[in-house]
Amino acid sequence: MKLGLINSAFSQVGMDFEDGIRHAKEIGFDTIDVFTEAWQISGAEKRLIAEVCTANDLPIISLPVCALGIADFNDPVRRFHIDRTKAFVDLASELEAGNVLYVMGEYLWQQEVIAPQDQWNWAVEGTREIGEYAEENGVEIVVELEPFKLSIVNNIEKMVRFLKDVDSPAVFANIDVSHVMLGGDSPGDIAKLKGLAHHVHLSDCDGKVHGDLPPGDGVIDFVPYLQAIKDLDMEGVVSIELEYSPEPEKIVDWVRDAYESTAGLMREVGLRE
Repeated sequence: MKLGLINSAFSQVGMDFEDGIRHAKEIGFDTIDVFTEAWQISGAEKRLIAEVCTANDLPIISLPVCALGIADFNDPVRRFHIDRTKAFVDLASELEAGNVLYVMGEYLWQQEVIAPQDQWNWAVEGTREIGEYAEENGVEIVVELEPFKLSIVNNIEKMVRFLKDVDSPAVFANIDVSHVMLGGDSPGDIAKLKGLAHHVHLSDCDGKVHGDLPPGDGVIDFVPYLQAIKDLDMEGVVSIELEYSPEPEKIVDWVRDAYESTAGLMREVGLRE
């Protein structure tokens, strides 16, 4: 599998897009995931993204989008999130990216007012519509498991159920290793995603809360998880996800350390030469 980076590692400390991509290439990454806003992106911004990534020979693999209102009880709110996600599909198609990384929200009001099954159904229906649009445009949707208590999909069992309910040939799972661990799933549980997963996120954490730390800066034993991912025999990319560097002025070193540790882990299990 190839090793990529979500460019938000650099952009969240205020680094210029072009400089961030140049650093990613110099460090050794194979691919890039671009964090941007597709809803109102200008033509000039799209051209910049395409030209800079092409010039640095970093294929764009994924565009992340947060559609936190996909299960809202208000029709116009759900419609906005569906249409906005479709805009990301359009942009992914234009940039020749493989997928849209799709983050759903949480159940409202502690599941006490709106029936949880209704919210689940709205998420399924909206995702199915997005999946149909993605299929028409040659793009995949990869659903990210979020490990929070009220997240609609917060463990592997729910991910499998959600994908089966959506029943779209264009909708798959993203495996975020730290999220899987925080959600209470073991490396062995990853086998349940055989044929259902097409993208991987990698970051570390303290074992208690969401972290997005470089591998080795937390407590996760990555080798069993990566071996389980290898056993899925899936095509795709492992993208490092880093946020909120404690030393923004040393962001390049932070990303380089994450690259080196991840590349070493992948080589250890035979995921990367």
